[in-house]
Amino acid sequence: MTAGTERIYLNYINGEWTPSSTNQIEASINPANIRDIVGYVQQSNIEDLNVAVEAARRAQAAWRKLSGPKRGEYLFRTADILEQRLDEIAETMTREMGKTLPEAKGEVQRGVNILRYYAGEGMRHIGDVIPSTNSEALMFTTRVPLGVVGVITPWNFPVAIPIWKIAPALIYGNTVIFKPAQETAVTAAKVVECFDQAGVPAGVLNFVAGKGSVIGNAIAEHPHIHAITFTGSNEVGKTIAQKAVARGAKYQLEMGGKNPVIVLEDADLDRAVEATISGGLRSTGQKCTATSRIFVQSSIYEPFKEQLLAKIKQLKIGNGLEEGVWMGPCASQKQLETVLYYIEKGIEEGATLLYGGRRLDGGELGNGFYVEPTVFENVSPNMTIAREEIFGPVLALIKVDTFEEAVALANDTSFGLSASIFTQNIAKMLTFIQEIEAGLVRINEESAGVELQAPFGGMKQSSSHSREQGRAAIEFFTAIKTVFVKG
Repeated sequence: MTAGTERIYLNYINGEWTPSSTNQIEASINPANIRDIVGYVQQSNIEDLNVAVEAARRAQAAWRKLSGPKRGEYLFRTADILEQRLDEIAETMTREMGKTLPEAKGEVQRGVNILRYYAGEGMRHIGDVIPSTNSEALMFTTRVPLGVVGVITPWNFPVAIPIWKIAPALIYGNTVIFKPAQETAVTAAKVVECFDQAGVPAGVLNFVAGKGSVIGNAIAEHPHIHAITFTGSNEVGKTIAQKAVARGAKYQLEMGGKNPVIVLEDADLDRAVEATISGGLRSTGQKCTATSRIFVQSSIYEPFKEQLLAKIKQLKIGNGLEEGVWMGPCASQKQLETVLYYIEKGIEEGATLLYGGRRLDGGELGNGFYVEPTVFENVSPNMTIAREEIFGPVLALIKVDTFEEAVALANDTSFGLSASIFTQNIAKMLTFIQEIEAGLVRINEESAGVELQAPFGGMKQSSSHSREQGRAAIEFFTAIKTVFVKG
């Protein structure tokens, strides 16, 4: 189906591509050029969700009875198809979300790798034999699926995050209701197409596009959705948690970050500067693990600042499809306005704007949601830009005298997702690992970056204290059953 020259992407329910019952669609626009419509997606309602949930319920009994290796075969086939369509889906991601094409290609390849990792999980152990006090009995544990899982994902990683939730949910025998961010629902639909092409049985994976206030809220409240895995804002995450607790559903939340980097006087300065720029400004700062606060020891503060500014001034801003562009636009008008609000707040509260801070609207950039990379200094810990997640290309430089002061200030936040330090001192590395309040700790490397085989999640207000990815995913997507057998 098309609207004008652009395709209309349908919901995927019970193995069929179907329009929503509302007969309403929404344009997905390119944040680099608002005249470019990427496609149209459904504006579904609760009736559509109910149909999808019923399909998932019916499919779950047969799906859970399949062996782990058999379920893995579907994921292996999906990975192959996604890999074949890598360039196409990456280009769609760049057009729809704004990140540069090399970043988008890397993300799609990561999705391929995640699928293959979890396909292999179908061959791994799911329980343990435990000695019984009865010598004539056998006691062991096994793991069983939860049932129907609701997957709610954000716009900033429209391939990797859905796959790192959907793949483990499926391999462990659950069926899935997938609700992507509406801003990147075209990219999400293409990911679902790969599962469909791989022959995943009808009802096992269902895709319902629509507003979070309608579909996301209904997923949280639905009595036949047994678990919800969510990545997004703290405000929405807490609402989901409350609704899930009220009806006894399992939930998993990955939310915000205010991620610190500490640069000590013995750091490799070139490496620290490169990592700060990469961690803070790639994907236009729209990562939950993005560097936000940079604590720099006073003895090297000035040379670090000078080198940082010199390199940032060389970055090419523009349409992510163009070769040589290093940073694309904000993902939406709303996100651009949010970033500009925080920049203005920083100025109002007395921080010194060293570089950037303006919307870029000259020439072709005028048709997109572009903002300059922005650097502040003289930022006190109680300022808004030092406390709230901005989710944009804004760095706050904070001068410190000692390592101890840096760690204390780094921990002075309600978030605890990722943190990094640059130093050659092994004792301080070890102290940092012990004392920093973050779920992801990186030494002499940028704060952003997660490996698919390793657990990922935060502390404090950054998560619900569960972990995603790697072998840790089994803890959320299954329940333990203890078995006692006596002949």
